[in-house]
Amino acid sequence: MLVAERYAKITRLVNERGSIRVSELSELCGVTEETIRRDLDRLEQTGKLQRSHGGAMSVKDAQAELPYFEREVMNAAEKKRIAAEAIGQIEPYSKIALDASTTAYYMAAALPNIPLTVLTNSIKVALELAGKEKIQVFSTGGILSTRSLSYQGPLAESNLEHYHVNKAFISGKGVHPERGISESSELQAAIKRKMIGLADEVYLLADHSKFGVRAFSHIASCEQVNHLITDDRTDPEMLALLKQRGIHVTISK
Repeated sequence: MLVAERYAKITRLVNERGSIRVSELSELCGVTEETIRRDLDRLEQTGKLQRSHGGAMSVKDAQAELPYFEREVMNAAEKKRIAAEAIGQIEPYSKIALDASTTAYYMAAALPNIPLTVLTNSIKVALELAGKEKIQVFSTGGILSTRSLSYQGPLAESNLEHYHVNKAFISGKGVHPERGISESSELQAAIKRKMIGLADEVYLLADHSKFGVRAFSHIASCEQVNHLITDDRTDPEMLALLKQRGIHVTISK
């Protein structure tokens, strides 16, 4: 395979999958991991992709807020396991905040009908919980985002200031030891910052594809997160760095 052909194959794979690891590209292209790392550096310089810890992700995924229905099917199995693990951290009569991530929606779908108060800016989460009569749902209101099917903007942010919750469950586009948690949309990042501020404990829900990624808008530092729930494909070295920052890490089964 010529170098140009390899570049084209790598770019195609990254765009098709959204993100991919160096080890996978090495196997698929039949070259060493060191060669792949050099290829990724070159392709990032030309704007074809964005490097992440241990691999690369598509420029589209790194810079734009994807429509909800596209995000819903990405790494769905991992997200559902993470959601199930998160539900195990919720006690009856708790007050919790759920963001507009697809993992939060999977939590809402699997939550048992127990006495809870749920604060959310997600239309999908609110509708999913509407049939569970023991769960009281508070919606932020605000400007409707058709891409994320959620409320955002100044009204949504100011409404959050009136509440306090025991636990906030949030996600993001990127998780990085130095950069912290980040999001592609500034409006969504602002909502998540507010949710973090009103919670006693913060749970970060992130599948393996989020790690090492630095998205456009900063949400919070790693020190503002108490717990991380992720899947077993996440880089152990990355998890070790996050543990050093005081985050309790749980691997979903």
